[in-house]
Amino acid sequence: MKVRAPLQGTIMSVSVAVGDSVAAGQELLLIEAMKMQHPLCAPQAGRVLALTTAPGRMVDKGQPLLELQAQADVAPTDTAAQAPAAAAADAGSRPDLAEVEARKFATTDAARPEAVARQRARGRRTARENLADLCDADSFVEYGALALAAQRSRRTLQELIAQTPADGLITGTARINGDLFGEQAGRCAVLAYDYTVLAGTQGFQNHRKTDRMLQLAGEQGLPVVFFAEGGGGRPGDTDLDDVVVSGLECGSFTALAALSGRVPLVGINTGRCFAGNAAFLGCCDVIIATAASNLGMGGPAMIEGGGLGVVAPEEIGPVEVQQANGVIDILVEDDAAAVAAARRYLGYFQGVLADWDCAPQESLRGLVPENRQRAYDQRALIRRLADTDSVLELRAAFAPGMITALIRIEGRPLGLIANDPAHLAGAIDSAAADKAARFMQLCDAHGLPILSLCDTPGIMVGPEAETSGTVRHAARLFVIAASLSVPFACVVLRKAYGLGAQAMAGGHFKAPRCIVSWPSGEFGPMGLEGAVRLGFRRELAAIDDPAERERQFARMVEQLYQRGKALNVASHFEIDDVIDPAQTRRWISAALEGGSSGPRGRPCIDPW
Repeated sequence: MKVRAPLQGTIMSVSVAVGDSVAAGQELLLIEAMKMQHPLCAPQAGRVLALTTAPGRMVDKGQPLLELQAQADVAPTDTAAQAPAAAAADAGSRPDLAEVEARKFATTDAARPEAVARQRARGRRTARENLADLCDADSFVEYGALALAAQRSRRTLQELIAQTPADGLITGTARINGDLFGEQAGRCAVLAYDYTVLAGTQGFQNHRKTDRMLQLAGEQGLPVVFFAEGGGGRPGDTDLDDVVVSGLECGSFTALAALSGRVPLVGINTGRCFAGNAAFLGCCDVIIATAASNLGMGGPAMIEGGGLGVVAPEEIGPVEVQQANGVIDILVEDDAAAVAAARRYLGYFQGVLADWDCAPQESLRGLVPENRQRAYDQRALIRRLADTDSVLELRAAFAPGMITALIRIEGRPLGLIANDPAHLAGAIDSAAADKAARFMQLCDAHGLPILSLCDTPGIMVGPEAETSGTVRHAARLFVIAASLSVPFACVVLRKAYGLGAQAMAGGHFKAPRCIVSWPSGEFGPMGLEGAVRLGFRRELAAIDDPAERERQFARMVEQLYQRGKALNVASHFEIDDVIDPAQTRRWISAALEGGSSGPRGRPCIDPW
């Protein structure tokens, strides 16, 4: 049989001679074409009868090169499927692969026992351990693992490999909660500054890695989880000193900010987070922080350099400050709790849970006291109303008069806002308005319906309240609510007075998909007592006897209460119904079916 050239090229070498016996798959000769070498192998065992070429000759595709006499009882094989013997060798013995594996090992915790020991001494896990806990098993695909700090002009390559693995930022894609919501719903982009590498500072290459991951997140609609701990910009990257002066062309912060409102952005901090690292954290939808966190737009060196004194890192933005002022959304104890909180938070934006349970709803009937002036535990009420263990409160220590939480009703994720009558009787002050308005943006951007539990005497008034800019801050509730595209439902638990009640209803009582009241509901353009004192001041002043004056005041309040009680308001169809509290979940589920009420077009989520 004739063996022909598989392509046009030049004969580089001939491995056999006339009369030689060859085995199936044995290399016969080597052809070069376009700088690539192509071995021609024996299609079957046999003996070479004739050879019609030699090294250096040009051959055309299909040209006969040699004649092979086949051995008896040996079937021909596919020449293309035969690989040279050398290529069949164990790939693990290849020096190029061994070099790659050695370099990859240098990025692992196992290769850096001293760095890991220092992290352990701080009571901390490593960045890679946090990612392993966050991501579903075997789902993390790392990008840029081999990147090194841009310091080749001042350090040896071996030093950089040993001391700056991944340039201090671990990035990749992974699945999170894929077992609950499916592999596609669970896909995320993850980034983690490694504090054991140059104190988690931001270098030239890790900014490029950040940009790459944020590009992929934007293109694929992936949620982003960002471990932000670190000391800010790194002055030691000297390789670009000849071309970069200020470094202010860095687009990483804009790249993250551009994803706001497009995909969920989860920021996690587990230690010191200053300057640029804090800027990344502040762009995120939610900030999860451990008790050991310190957050600030400048670290000790920057503060001292600005002539502002010498301070310890622990004095800058401790959690006691950053939780009370609203910077921290979820405060947890340690790294493991932070990862657990991130997984839980993401779940609200990944889908509906098929399995759920809830408390006996009849227990809701007694949670609002019959005494209309008695405070009650709003958070306990929310836990009873929502699916069991489904309440995740955000910014709990900030603006305590307004509760914002992610919950589930029949497995479906919702956003919840609620007045807390234990603080200012549920009145809405500037901080409460800001808190609820931003939370509504968060829900709207990511398609979560909103449930409002209303119990408010109105928007906070008085000279002290106005020093906080209440006029502007309270207006945010109306402006944001008017632009919502997600379903909105309102349940009045007790008080629903004035502009505060309208704000809690999404702007007015016909704005929500439903507005219903529990039997304890009471309504009016302003609080009953204030309405009587203001509207009937002259009549009350005309009564000389103080005791009689107080009795007349009580009678007038009762008259207004009867006029504004839920049953009477419903009889004028100013609300949709008065319901048994045990039927609240049924109303919520019915009202929030059907998805969004319009196209989602929110450009971003206000960082504040």
